[in-house]
Amino acid sequence: MVSAEAGIERVLWTEAEVAARVGEVAAELAADLRALLEPAVVVGVATGAFLFLADLVRRVDAPLAVDFVRVESYGGGTESSGKPRITADLKVDVAGKHVVVVEDIVDTGNTLSCLIAHLEKKGASSISVCTFLDKPARRKVNIQLVGDGKFYSGFECPDYFVVGYGLDYAELYRNLPYVGVLKPEKYKNDSSN
Repeated sequence: MVSAEAGIERVLWTEAEVAARVGEVAAELAADLRALLEPAVVVGVATGAFLFLADLVRRVDAPLAVDFVRVESYGGGTESSGKPRITADLKVDVAGKHVVVVEDIVDTGNTLSCLIAHLEKKGASSISVCTFLDKPARRKVNIQLVGDGKFYSGFECPDYFVVGYGLDYAELYRNLPYVGVLKPEKYKNDSSN
C-alpha cells in the first residue's frame, strides 16, 4: 500500500508550525469574540475547513455556535470553476448575529464572496473571515467584509497546489497533519486544468 505522503513534493508547514499558528489565530479571534454582546456563529466551509475549525474553536474561550455550509467550486480539479454554489445550507439562524466564516484557503475569492452575500441575505449583522491559508496571488475578487468584520489568516500561501490539514485533491490528502505541495504528476493529467 502506498502512503499519502508519497504524493508530496515538499512540506511547506510542519505539524508543529500549523499547531503554533492556529493557536495564535485562535487567541486573536477569542479576544475579539469576547468583546461581543452575544455569542457569535462560526460557520465552517465543508469539507476542507473541518480540521482547522475543530482546532480553532477548541482554543476559543468565548460563547459561540458552530455550523457548516457546503460550497462547491472545484469538483475534482485543481482550479476553481469560478462559479461557486451552495450545496448544503446552515441550520443555525444567523439573523442579527456576528458570523465568522472559517475557510481552509482563500484564493480567487469567488467562493468566499458568494458565501458572504448568502450570509448577508440571511441577515448576519457582521461577517468576519478566518482562513487557514490566504493565497493573494490568485485573488480575482475583492473580499468585502460586513459590518465590523475582520480578516484573520493563518499563513500566506505561495502559488502552489497544496494539500494536507484538511485541504485535498480529489478528496485525498486531507488527513495529512502538515501542509505540503502536491507533486504535479499527481494531477497533471487532470482534464479540468
